[in-house]
Amino acid sequence: MEMLSDFAKKQYEFVQGSRNVLFEYCKTISPEDFINQNTSFGRGGSMRNLLIHIANTYEYWIANLALKKDLKYAKYEDNVTLQDVILLFDEVDIFMEEFISKIDLSDKEIVYEIQGNKNSASPLKLFSHVITHEYHHKGQILTLSRHLGYIPVDTDIMR
Repeated sequence: MEMLSDFAKKQYEFVQGSRNVLFEYCKTISPEDFINQNTSFGRGGSMRNLLIHIANTYEYWIANLALKKDLKYAKYEDNVTLQDVILLFDEVDIFMEEFISKIDLSDKEIVYEIQGNKNSASPLKLFSHVITHEYHHKGQILTLSRHLGYIPVDTDIMR
């Protein structure tokens, strides 16, 4: 019988594969366009900043909240190039592997507070949140690149 961690591992491998397609596509984007900020897009408005925001979300929910690490959040200015961002996601993958190896349906809810409101979520819900959050912003990155004159690639899991 497969454990939840086996399922989550496979699911995260799909996420990594899709992310790698995005990274390969971003290699075709000029360094200037990669960091070009567009005020129509939230979270810093550049492809780089959206990627850092995705990493920050993994850092908050998984590393710091679920795994109880005291990880410092990645900063835009410390991750200027695509290669910097790829290395950042290598670090994300390390703590995601740790989290996935520990995930269990019987795990207790994890308590958190956002804007003064206390709540809780299961590890499965945290896992679901971070990966769907990544896909949401990946779509924004591709749309932003289209606004800059590039032709986006298909980064869906099913391609």
